[in-house]
Parts: sequence; C-alpha cells; structure tokens
Amino acid sequence: MKKIIYPALALCLFASSAFVTLTATKDYTFKEGFTIAFKSKDPSGEFKKAKGTIKFDESDLDNAKFDITIEVNSINTGNSMQNKKSQTSEWFEASKYPTIKFVSSKVEKAGDNYSITGKLTMKGVTKEKKIPATVTKSGNDLTFSGKFTVNRIDYGVGHKSDAVPDIMNISYSIPVTEK
Repeated sequence: MKKIIYPALALCLFASSAFVTLTATKDYTFKEGFTIAFKSKDPSGEFKKAKGTIKFDESDLDNAKFDITIEVNSINTGNSMQNKKSQTSEWFEASKYPTIKFVSSKVEKAGDNYSITGKLTMKGVTKEKKIPATVTKSGNDLTFSGKFTVNRIDYGVGHKSDAVPDIMNISYSIPVTEK
C-alpha cells in the first residue's frame, strides 16, 4: 500500500506546484539600454551583450526566477589590447567558456529592495552569489539595478597581481518589458 500512496502523493504535490508556478509570475525580457559594468583600479569596463528571462511578481517571490547570460566576447574596457587579452586562457578563456551565467534560486524582500540568491558561473566555476536589487516600475516595464562585488580569483579569472585587484565592483541596470 505504501508503494502506491507515496508516489501518488508525490505526483499530486508536483502537479499542484506546477499550476501555482504557471499562474502567478509575470514573464519579462530584456530591453535595450541595459548595462553590466565592472570597475576597479584597472581594468574597468562593461559587457555589451547579455540576454535573459525574468519571472517576477512582487506579490509572489517564491516563483520569481532570473536567468541571465552575458557574452564574454562583448567585453569593452576602452582598450582593444585589454579586450583581446581578456579572451585568453589566463582571463576568461572565451573559446572554452563563452558566457557568464546567473540563475536564481531564491528572491527575497530586503527592506524596500530585493535580494536575489543564485548560482553565478564564470570560467567553468559555479558559486552561490547574493545580489541586491532595486526595482523601478514604469507602466508594464521594470528596471532591476544594483551593485555588488565579485572576487575574480574565486572564479579563476586571472592570477593574483599587484596590478589588477582581486575584488571587482559590479554595477548593473537591466530594463525589462512584460512579454
């Protein structure tokens, strides 16, 4: 009897949770005008190509989801030699790891703002990262923005150096529109 009840109960829970996920959140896609920038003593710059999908409803954070992909070869430091060097195996190794990826696992309210926890993958290394976010509304559009830090050494991007700091300051502004 237990062999029948447990699978049936699991199936019911799975089916009921699928219906909640499908009805609650709004889907958003990237709009033009996003920025994903990094700043340090040297280098500083931004990534010019990113895409992603966002499911977000401030009244249903349990079903919120952020899935963002940044193209490594879109880096722009303002110095063509630095841009080219960033693609090498010493830094991002773009031929083997062409993207930086963030996929959320939890979104929480943090005062007037939000905290997005998820997996950040860079150069084949995945680590949990908590990213603060401010949400600005304009009609059906939203803009997610914030600042956080990443230790590049944790992800194998470059080596310890006096010239390049380990900690990179990241700022982002991602305007999205409702699908």
